[in-house]
Parts: sequence; C-alpha cells; structure tokens
Amino acid sequence: MRIQLIDPSAFTPPYDRALARALAAAGEDVELITSRFLYGPVPEPDGYRVNESLYRRSANRGLEAKGRRIFKAVEHLADMRRLRGMIDADVVHYQWLTMPNLDRHLLPPDRPRVLTAHYILPPEPTNRQANAATKVFGSMDAVIAHSESGAVRLHSEAGLPEEKVHVIPHGSFDYLTELPDEAPLPVELEGAEGPVILFFGLIRPYKGVDVLLDAFEGVEGAELWIVGNPRMDITELEAKAAKAGGRVRWLPRFITDREIPAIMRAADLLVLPYTDGEQSGVLYTGLAFEKPMVISNVGGLGEVAREHDAARLVEPGDVEGLTAALTELVDDEGAREQLASKARTAARGPFAWDSIAAKTIDLYRELVER
Repeated sequence: MRIQLIDPSAFTPPYDRALARALAAAGEDVELITSRFLYGPVPEPDGYRVNESLYRRSANRGLEAKGRRIFKAVEHLADMRRLRGMIDADVVHYQWLTMPNLDRHLLPPDRPRVLTAHYILPPEPTNRQANAATKVFGSMDAVIAHSESGAVRLHSEAGLPEEKVHVIPHGSFDYLTELPDEAPLPVELEGAEGPVILFFGLIRPYKGVDVLLDAFEGVEGAELWIVGNPRMDITELEAKAAKAGGRVRWLPRFITDREIPAIMRAADLLVLPYTDGEQSGVLYTGLAFEKPMVISNVGGLGEVAREHDAARLVEPGDVEGLTAALTELVDDEGAREQLASKARTAARGPFAWDSIAAKTIDLYRELVER
C-alpha cells in the first residue's frame, strides 16, 4: 500500500518520522511530504522517502527573516494547490494543516483522508472554535485521537460520529535511546547537587513553567533544570527563578536530538506542569528513557498516569499538589524506581511503534476497502 504522510509546516518532525519509519518497517511504501525544519537537524529517513518541497522560498529566507510568517502565508495557497498534484497514494494521512479552515477546501477529495488530532480544542472552546473543529475534522474520512479522552472530545465537542474516530496511541520516542553519536551533557548542566527535576521542551505560556517555579519554592534538596527553546518572553520567569529557594538552571535554546539522551539520563525526575494540551512529545520521550514523571491532568496526558501507573498526576495549576508530588519523589528513590519500571513497561507495550503501525495500517486498509 502506498501511503503519503503530510505535515506542511513541519510542526512535529519527530512524530512524523517515527510513524513513517514504523509503517515502512511493516512493509508499506511511505512518503513524507513536508517542509524543511528550520530549528535544527531531524531524524534521517529510515526506509521511507522525504519530500521537503513545501514553503521552499520561506525556508530559504531563514528562521529570522523579516516578515517570514507573512511571506509564508502568501506562499501557502500556491503550495497547497501544488500539493494536490503530488498526491498519488492509496491513503493520505495528514498530521497537521497550516490553515485548517482554508485547507479543508483545498485537499484532494478523490482518495481516503486521515487526520491525526494532535490538538483538538482549547479547554473551554467558544462556539466558533467548536464549529470550526467540526468542519475541519468532519472533512476527513477518519480522525485519529491519541487517547480515549481525545476521542470523547471529538464526539462531544467537535460533533464527530463515533465510527469516524479511531484511538491509536502516540508512540514513545525510543529512537532517541539508540543514537550512534550522543552528545555529552551540556556544560551548563554539569555538576548537579542532589536529585534533578527536569522541565524539557518548548517554553510556551500553557506549559506552566510559572506554576512549576511556584511549586519548586516548597521543594528541598533538589535542583530544577528548565531546558528548551523559549517561544515567549521569559524575563519574568527568570526573575521568579532567581527568588526560588533551590538552584534553578536554564538552558533556553533549541536542543538537538544528539543532546537529549545525556540530559534525560542525568535527570532524576521529569515534570510536565501544563495547563493545556492534548499530547506531548516530551511525555513520550520520558517513557522511552524510563523516567519517573509528574504530569498535569490535561488532554490525554492523564491517561498515562491513570491507566499505566507511569506517572504521578496533579491538577493543572495546583501549586500545592505539584509541590507535594515533587517532594515525595525527590525524597523517595524507591517510588521513583517504581514509576521508572512502569514507564519501561508502557514504552515497550501499548506505546511501542510496531503496535501503533499495525493499528494504523488496519485503519488504512479499512478505508481503502470501503
């Protein structure tokens, strides 16, 4: 079967390429159509092809080019029309749409279309947001949710019929544990004193770094690392960190794949204090590295804690609850080891890519036969 995976703006290269690799390993003919990722290197193709012909002019201008987003928006319509001429697969699987409300009118209508709902709706969507989601998701032949809670939202809030929604988990990023050329721990993070609590990933308002810093004030005997590329002004967060009782270290830049293993292995505890979100690649990186985790009960993240016992669960924005969970795990190495064991079991079981590929291929075949 010929499959084309589409991520026009290269929003999630690790996921796109892990899925493509797994589908190819299962014997399918896979092409990923995307654009060049400008923040750093991405996994090399393994058994599949990559076409980075979208947004070429914008990419060539560079990440810091003046007016890059406006230029990309101008380029968008022509590229989406050109995409129609590239489609020749049995199934087309969209990971993201750059301008969903417009793009749903531009996608080729003559072959099965699948969309992965990496993000569904805000916690309290407006009627306009819900109606837009209904139209975009409803224009697909099938929609993949990564969790049961995501599937419920697609039914109840986006109005999709049950037969259109399919739950297929997000896979653990185990490829990061097998890199042949791991980089050493960045010098900024050397010489940790006491257990390390790690926040990792893009720094955005909904990631809850402010909540984490408030909670960390009540944690003794540990240090906090905040590692990742800021997509917001972090001046106030840095000022808050300077007042914390414990040591807070920052590494505010894009982290390459080669650097991730050493950072993950050096951390004793991974924390995801998000206030919103459906899924997180950081969560599935943590599973791959068998990290004990504390995660917010948002989107589908909470199911990893509830169904697999692979993390401590706190309510979003609950500073006291987060402090208690962090303190417990900082003080109790045995509890951390239990969570690590559960993470290992989950990563090798329901979140293994061979299992995910098999379920995805079953869906493709169902659509083709239909």
